[in-house]
Amino acid sequence: MMLKVLIVDDEPSNIQGLVRYIDWQGLGYDKPATMESGEEALEELRASTYDVLISDVSMPGMNGIELVAAAKKARPHIQVLMISGYNEFEFVQDAIHVGAQAYVLKPLKMEEVSSRLGGFRETLEKMRSIVEQTTELEKKVSESLKLVKERFVNDLIAEIPQTDDMLASWNSLMALPDVAAGFRILVFGLDHFLSPRQEAKDRILLGSGFKQTIEVGLSGTEPLFLAQITPDEVVALHFGQSPEERAKAEKRLPFIQNMMREQYGATVTVGSGRSGSRWEEVPLHYKEIKFMMAKARLISDGQIVRHDYMDRAEFQDFRLREEFMPTIVKLMESGDSAKVGAYMNRILDVLLAQEPASFSYVQAFGMSFLSELIRNLKWKDDANGEMNILMWRRMLDCGSTGQIIVLLVDYVDRYMTIEKKESMNQQHNLIKRIAASIEERLQENWTVKQLAEEFSLNASYLSVLFKREMGKTISEFVQETRIDRARELLKDPGIKVYEVADRVGIQTSAYFTYLFKKLVGCTPQEYRDYH
Repeated sequence: MMLKVLIVDDEPSNIQGLVRYIDWQGLGYDKPATMESGEEALEELRASTYDVLISDVSMPGMNGIELVAAAKKARPHIQVLMISGYNEFEFVQDAIHVGAQAYVLKPLKMEEVSSRLGGFRETLEKMRSIVEQTTELEKKVSESLKLVKERFVNDLIAEIPQTDDMLASWNSLMALPDVAAGFRILVFGLDHFLSPRQEAKDRILLGSGFKQTIEVGLSGTEPLFLAQITPDEVVALHFGQSPEERAKAEKRLPFIQNMMREQYGATVTVGSGRSGSRWEEVPLHYKEIKFMMAKARLISDGQIVRHDYMDRAEFQDFRLREEFMPTIVKLMESGDSAKVGAYMNRILDVLLAQEPASFSYVQAFGMSFLSELIRNLKWKDDANGEMNILMWRRMLDCGSTGQIIVLLVDYVDRYMTIEKKESMNQQHNLIKRIAASIEERLQENWTVKQLAEEFSLNASYLSVLFKREMGKTISEFVQETRIDRARELLKDPGIKVYEVADRVGIQTSAYFTYLFKKLVGCTPQEYRDYH
């Protein structure tokens, strides 16, 4: 398929040179369309589809930068090659910022232009290939219910929120069972799968045979969603079963274990969960089964473990140590108050969901929780150490579940308030120092990476901090600061306009005029005449 290209330049000789001396057909392009103004080119781009735009930077009326910005809005995937003179490089920096992929300098070298066009063709072909592959993948996914069901189970276990819209989209790919009618999770785990005595080939065969054996063993017990989470773990979701159907499925579990032992010499531990009726319950049920299986394996392999034997208080203690505490400490240290609040609510929901949520249990949980917070979080002064002692005393004085909950929330809120204030002060002072450094070095040419290294920061992180604190990017701050300095200098008639440009670190008068008009609304000379 031949690509379409549009050339825009106010000098006809430049256009004719490109049309005549580039082997367009050999590069896979149709004969180019040509325009001599940005306004005319933009109308054509909006009316017709083009793959590549070649534009000069300096043109009367709409210049190349303005054309590229508008063209990218109309055709986001269009590839742009800018043409500029040696004294117009700062224009090119702006052009790349608005979406140009490449540039070439005058006088044009046709082999360089051809190389850029060849690169554009490769990029466009890759983009089309990705679109085609995505379309083909969507088709395969739609045709493969097994794959869809497996992905759905994986998403549930990974705690990806299943909103009404998300569930509706899943339902369009497959008929979701009525979860309110009940479900149960079965987890099958190969014992000692990662034994160093097993070779890679044997593991691949074992993992594949493992899933096939479970599929065969559970056939006829539908509705059933099956997913291989890892090579040594398969999860099955059974929906809406009667007691007779559940008993039938239970009888298949020893059959699966025997088949794996006979065919592969492998033992399988099976976990059978309790009943649920909401999609949101799946992750918790899965964690419960994994906990039961881990405990069972300490005694012997190849067991069938059922939820009836689980110690729920022990499981909650396990979740506190291994899940809740590491997560909330990490969130608190990150300083994201919204996420901390949401996760704290989640912990309390789990805590109060116990049957019954007795005062003694909540108090024991609260003391463990407070102890872990104090141990993991590093306060910055002795005063907060005194606050920890005060918190312990208040915990012992609590006489109700509600008081304990308020105490824990208060501790977390205090930490977040102090940390946020400290962090904001540090960031504010740092950005003030960086802004002052920029103002002192307006005449110098430096990169954001060099500036970040000077202050021992990552360049991307510095850009985010600067924008958050100043409300503008580093580039915007530099441009505005240069123009503000220029406005002061222009009030002195003894300094020529090109000298003003040089003093504020802008290398060419043309770019200075362009930038000044863009930010102030008039040219430097008009500004001087007015003032």
